[in-house]
Order: sequence, then C-alpha cells, then structure tokens
Amino acid sequence: MSSPLSNNKDQPRIRKMLSDSSPASTTALTKSLRHERLSRLNSSGSSDVSNDTTTNNAELYFLRRENRLSARRKAEEETASNDYKKMYEKALATNQRLKSRLETSKQELAVIQDQLQRAQKGRPGTCESNQLETEKKESWALKKRISDVEEQLKVKAELKMENQRLKDENGALIRVITKLSK
Repeated sequence: MSSPLSNNKDQPRIRKMLSDSSPASTTALTKSLRHERLSRLNSSGSSDVSNDTTTNNAELYFLRRENRLSARRKAEEETASNDYKKMYEKALATNQRLKSRLETSKQELAVIQDQLQRAQKGRPGTCESNQLETEKKESWALKKRISDVEEQLKVKAELKMENQRLKDENGALIRVITKLSK
C-alpha cells in the first residue's frame, strides 16, 4: 500500500509550482497543497497510525520550511530598510556640505562686491591714465569674478533643490518600507 506522500509523480509538479510562484503566494500555495494532501488521506479511508505519523511529519516539515522562508524574507526587508537609511544619511551629509559651501560662496561674493564698490568710487586726488586703466582692469576682473560667483550660486541652489527632492523621496521610500514591513 503506497502513501499519497510517497507518490513521486506529483512531487516535480509541486516543486515547479513552488519555484514559479511569488513569495507572497508561496504560503497560500503551501497551505492549499497541505489541505489537498490531508483531504486525499482522509478520503482514502485508512486510519492507519503510520499515515498519521507521516502526515504529521510532513506538516512539521512544511511548517518549519514556511518559518525559515518568512525569517529569510524578514532579514531581506531589514537589509533593504538599512540601505535606504544609509542612502538617507548620505544625502543629509551631502546637503550639509553643500550648505556650508553655499555660505562660503556668499561670504566671498560680499567681499568681492565690497571691493568693486571701493574700486568704482575712485580715489580722491589726481588720477593718471595708468591708474585709470589699472582700475578699469581691476573693475572688469571683479565684475567677471562676481558673475562667476553668481553662476556658482545658481548651480549650488539647483543642487540644494535636487538634494531636497532626494531627501523627500528617501523619506517616502522609508515610509513605504515601514508600511510593507508591518
């Protein structure tokens, strides 16, 4: 008399179904297969003790397997959330660094504008043509430097906005992960 669990022609089909299915549906599939095996055992009409022992052993095997799979999924989810946390912390560090660079650039701009105003006011007394040429060159160089610094400020402002957007996305991803992990 052969046991339904030792029926080898059903095992490849069951293994293929388990490997093809997603992790979420694996549990439901396992439960339905267990129910199917129990119903086959009950319908066979044999109340043999060895069949009950085999059934219990099979159920214990599948329960242990489900527990291992769920523990592995939990570990993977924790790893994924740690990755997002690291990305978030990295974005925060980058944001702080860019803020400090922006402040430094603003200070440089203030110094340069002050120098330009002093150069434009002119010096009291007689001015020779060489001094005027020199002042014009300095003024032109300062204006060019101001425009360069302003351009850098624009780029930094865009980077700051991009960092804020990434920070918001990271926050949203963290919220989604916490909801999924519950």
